[in-house]
Amino acid sequence: MSEDRQSGRHERPGFEGEAPAWQEPAASAPPEPGSSRSVPIVEAAPPVGSSEGWFASRRQRLRYWWRGASPNLRGSVFMFASMLVYAVMVAGIKHVGQGIPLVQILLIRQVTMTAILLLFAAGSLRQALHTDRLGLQIFRSVVTLLSMLCGFTAVVKIPLAQATAIGFSQVLFVTIAAVLVLKEVVDGRRWAATVIGFVGVLIMLRPSSEGLDVYALLAVAGAVCGAAITVSVRKLAASERTDTILLYQGMVLIVLLAVPTFLWWQVPTPDQWFWLITLSLFGTAGQWLITRAYQVGEAAALAPLDFSRLLLASFTGFVFFAEIPALTTWAGAAIVIGATLYTIRKNARTAAPPPATA
Repeated sequence: MSEDRQSGRHERPGFEGEAPAWQEPAASAPPEPGSSRSVPIVEAAPPVGSSEGWFASRRQRLRYWWRGASPNLRGSVFMFASMLVYAVMVAGIKHVGQGIPLVQILLIRQVTMTAILLLFAAGSLRQALHTDRLGLQIFRSVVTLLSMLCGFTAVVKIPLAQATAIGFSQVLFVTIAAVLVLKEVVDGRRWAATVIGFVGVLIMLRPSSEGLDVYALLAVAGAVCGAAITVSVRKLAASERTDTILLYQGMVLIVLLAVPTFLWWQVPTPDQWFWLITLSLFGTAGQWLITRAYQVGEAAALAPLDFSRLLLASFTGFVFFAEIPALTTWAGAAIVIGATLYTIRKNARTAAPPPATA
């Protein structure tokens, strides 16, 4: 794939030929009586010290900076924006989840996301609904529901930082699934990193004489299901479109969530409706941003940025929910992040093409 295509320039016809605003030809006024030559109208630029001129200058600079940015830099911007958006969504789920059943939250979120997808896919809906892997589509959708139920229940019941940090173990479970399902070969160093990472998860679970925290275990279960999603998407990616995968996910989740939502329906208050709509829109925007990030930038360059979610989760938990992460959370998170970063870099080196020989 060319750099222009990665950066999305092919979607903007005339990119190379666009001229700055000050180089555009001036408009012409009607000729004065008795004159055969038109008099150009020169629009006065906003005063230098005015707010209009300041904002126009900043927009112009930002536009040219964005056009000249590398694909990985653009992808990083999309990635960080997706994390900010997801932070709002998760905070909304934690807030509303205190009084609204999780299945109801997930149904409203999924209906909103599916409606937006259908709106954009209206012109090619038949093509988007075509699939050669219906069984795998359904399996992936069911696992996605289990992942959300486990992960978001943990978000509601335990500190955000702890739930987020445990979620990072998904990459470690992907290593195991890649061997068992995809038949990939994993060397001793990657196995060692995986074992060390699980030690970090065990530290965050804080086993005691009373046993393990059931909600922390749900966060681990959510990570396991997340790994299953990753592996199933790898198998689907060979023949299925992204919008096809998301549309089937929407249909399956709406069907599965409809009955429990009907049975446990709670009439939301105006404040709860506000957060339900907000988290649904932000969740959809986050899905688009993270997809766009990986379309523009390289996965190996963007993946380490995902760990910024821990800082955002800690900040959100402290400011809005008065949560202070335990020392074991930070210690375990440091071990998991170190093991995951090593695994990501090792995967990148393994997947890199060999250098060309002279």
